[in-house]
Parts: sequence; C-alpha cells; structure tokens
Amino acid sequence: MSSVVRRLFPLVLIGLAPLASAGGPDLHAPEEIAELLTPFLPEETAPGAGGQARLQRLISEILSTEGYFSPQIEFAEVDGDLRIDVDPGPRTLIASVDVTVDGPLEAKRRRELIAGWGLPVGQPFRQEDWNNAKQRVLSSLLAEIHAGARLVDSEAVIDPATREARLMARYDSGPPFRIGELRIEGLERYPASLVERHNLTVRPGAPFREADLNALQTALQSTPQFRSVLVTIDRAAPPDAEGVVIAPVTVRLSERPAHRLSFGAGVSSNTGFRVETNFQTADLFGQAWELNTGLRLEQKKQTAYADILFPPDAGQRRNSVGAMAQATDIEGLRTERIAVGGQQLWRRDELEYRLSLTWQLERLMPDGAPESLSRALVPNLMLAWRRLDDPFNTRDGIALQGEVGVASKAVLSDQNFVRLYGRYQQFFALGRMDTLALRGEIGYTIAESRDGIPQEYLFRTGGTGTVRGYSFQSLGVSEGSATVGGRYMATASAEYTHWFDDQWGIAAFVDAGNAVDSLSDVSLAVGYGLGGRWRTPAGPIGVDVAYGQRNESFQVHFSLAIPF
Repeated sequence: MSSVVRRLFPLVLIGLAPLASAGGPDLHAPEEIAELLTPFLPEETAPGAGGQARLQRLISEILSTEGYFSPQIEFAEVDGDLRIDVDPGPRTLIASVDVTVDGPLEAKRRRELIAGWGLPVGQPFRQEDWNNAKQRVLSSLLAEIHAGARLVDSEAVIDPATREARLMARYDSGPPFRIGELRIEGLERYPASLVERHNLTVRPGAPFREADLNALQTALQSTPQFRSVLVTIDRAAPPDAEGVVIAPVTVRLSERPAHRLSFGAGVSSNTGFRVETNFQTADLFGQAWELNTGLRLEQKKQTAYADILFPPDAGQRRNSVGAMAQATDIEGLRTERIAVGGQQLWRRDELEYRLSLTWQLERLMPDGAPESLSRALVPNLMLAWRRLDDPFNTRDGIALQGEVGVASKAVLSDQNFVRLYGRYQQFFALGRMDTLALRGEIGYTIAESRDGIPQEYLFRTGGTGTVRGYSFQSLGVSEGSATVGGRYMATASAEYTHWFDDQWGIAAFVDAGNAVDSLSDVSLAVGYGLGGRWRTPAGPIGVDVAYGQRNESFQVHFSLAIPF
C-alpha cells in the first residue's frame, strides 16, 4: 500500500535526544546506518515496551529521511543492556519526476530550470536532497526577473512495496520585475549622492537581478560611513497594465559614528614589538571624505601618517592623497624619510589597478659608511589579478601582481631609474584539507648605479613572507657594516600545509632568494623548516622555525596583532 509524504518534517529530532555515550544502547547496523543513527539515540531508554516503541518510531523516522521506508528493527536484552539490530532494507529510488513552471517565463529558461532539476530518476530518495532540489529551482527564479516566484505545490509519493518515489513540484514564476525608483532611508549626516556614487548595478528600468542588489549592499557596507546596510525590492508591488512589475528598491542605512579613535599592540619577528594609535573620521569637512591618520611605533620602524580618501568618482575610481614620515633601523642601516603623494585605485571583479605619484626625501645612514641624501618623484603603476576561493583562508587559486615606476633627474629626482617588480602566488588544494602554496617574486631597478635612489625603489629581502631562516631585510648589498638595497632581487618559496582539523595545521617549507647589485654577485640564500598554523576568520596565523643554510643558524618567524 502506498503512502503520501508531503514535506517530511526536518530533523528537529536532534533536539529531542542527546548524543550517544558509552552507556547508550548497543546498536548493530551497517556502518553508514550506524553513523546516521548514533547521534540521535538516547543514553537511556524508558523501560518496557513503551520505551522501545518510541525508540522504534525515532529510528524509522530518521531512516525514512534517507529513503529507507521498510526497516527491520529488533530489540533484545543482553547481559542487562539493550541491543538494537537494524536492517534498513532496500533504499527507495526516484521512479518519476514531474516539474512544471507556470507563468510568463521565457521558454528557454523554463526548459533550463526543468532540465537542471537536482533529483533525477534513478537517484536514491533523501529528504534533504528533495528539499534542496525544490529550493534550488525557486531560488533560481527569485534571483532573476521573477522576484515574486513561489512554489505552489509539491508532493513525494512513496510506495514501500515497490521502493519507488514519484515526485511532483509545481511553481508559478509570477510577473517579470523591473527596477523602480531607489528609496534611501536612514541618512542623517550624508547626502543621497554618496549612495549613488557607490551604486554600479541598481538602475531604474533594468530587469531585476538579486545579484545587483547584493552588489550595492556589499559596496555600501564596505564604506566607513555606514554600520549596516540592507537593500531590498518590494516584492508585493502590483503589475502594470502590461503585466510587468516596476518595483521600488529600498536602501536602509545605519550610519557609523563620524569619528573613531583606536589603539593596538602587536609583535612580529620582522620589526619587533609594536604599539599604535589611529584616528579616523568618515566626514572630513562635511564632504564624506575619509581621514585616516595615526602613529605606529615599532622597535625597528616608526611611522606617522595621514591619508585623505575621497568617495569613488563616476567611473568607480577611488582617489586619495597622503603624507608620511618614517624612521627605520634595520640591519645596520638607519633611514629617515618623508613622503607625500596621491593615488588612484580601481577594482573590478578579479582585477585591480593602482596609479600613484609620490615624492620622497630620504636620509641614508649606514653603519661604517658615509651618510647620503636622495630624493625621487616616482609615478608608479601597479596591476593585480586574483582568483581565489577564499581571500582569507585560501586553498585554491592564483594571484599575480606587477609594478613599474619611473624617475628622472629632470623632475625632482637625483637619479634616472625604472623600477620593475613582479609577484606570483598560487595555491593547490591537496586531498580533503591540505594545501600546497608556491610563491615567487622578482625585481629589477634599471639604473647606472644605486646611488641617489631611495631604498623603497631598491631591494632587500629576508624574514617573514620572503626568505625565512634569515633576519628581516638582512639579504642585500653590504655597505660598511650595513645591509642596503640592491638593483636585483629574486625569491621563491614552496610550502605544504597539513591541517589536522578546521583550525590547526603544520607546515613544511623551503625558501630561497637574495638581493644584489650586480648579476655577477648572485648567490641564493636557502632556508627551510617547519611551522604551526592556526586558522582564524582573518586568515591563518603562523609561527615558523627556519634554518638558514648560509648562516647555519635558526630563526623564529611570527606575527601577532591585538586591537583594543
């Protein structure tokens, strides 16, 4: 005799029974069935036939969600303990599928939705798969054009005798939706034009796409002006005489406080202990300009900075200006520099470009060598392309970056040079959890000599993120007893990470590289070692112990930052 199952209820049974322990029933069943049932079996069963009947119903209901509708369940007392023998029986398979989509839907899209049904004939019937298949079609309809689509009816007819399931789902696409007026709520300090500057996707008259609303919401949420953003379309709006819904879009905003003062502390193997303070205002001069200024004091580097970032222009380019003063004392080289400049940033999908113009004046004070002063006005172009599965905890993907900068004695510079830099990084997912990461970088400053070129446009390497096993920026050109930047640089790295679980892992790595001032001096410094990894929402935190083959010594590399 057949039975009709309408939307088998979800497993709220999880809350009705605690996890099994060693004191629970002795379950005998095929391995996959035991794994399914064990989390829901009570530690103790009520005595008598009534307790066993309730337990039998529980097991039958759980098995039915996986397509087992004719299980054999037997109870026995063995040495005072309850033994349960479960034979799930044959699994129910999908015998037929009837999916219809009514409404003013394009014929091609209707065919694609039906052809893409996720639970085809011949597949085992599972409640979760049944729910997901229905929701997938509905979500696809709701995501584009048909914002009022609905699931009208669904039915799964199960015949335990023949072990067959016959599925039916009927949808109504509803009328097509187009974007209407943009309604902005919650603005107090900022003009509505600020929202329009960030709006690349939601245009009145355009066909409705959920992705366009999400893109606007994400763009506004990432600004310093707004604490929370919700972008929705009025799905209840009536159609016009032509059967099309022109639905208004509402942007609900909550503004952040105009000013914020923060403090932080940290430590890294590169630059030592760090304390810092930062002041931000998102409404400088009442223009929705962002001021970001602060002071960062590290053992080897001290930096004061101030940047003003302007809202994006009509082409979604983000312009900014800034100034910085910095002092460093690294590997016997002390520097003092001031820099002012501006830049333009543009991002679109996987591509980013950054065009900047910076003038800087630097005093170079190497131990055991004469001081020098250099200045440079450098226009610089940076292009980056990234395709990563997760920008913070990447397991698969690639990132490429290239830069070119130019300076001329004819324009506020002490040396003619062209600086070229490239970086490659790729991640490979291995097995269920492990990752292989490859990295390489190369740099070349084209100039007659390094004299008169600020250190930022030359190259030193070594330390966390470059060549482990060596101190921060200890690989470079010797000048006196200091290490200074050279015109050539190359590094390469391979790292294999094995994750024990979702949080903890161990890495093995080998790095190699150097920075020199002449190709005749090329000699790679090699470092290798092991490290621990802790996965956090902001990305993995690592502590590495590396052996530097050239120096025949060990180095510990790490970085930790704590905002407060």
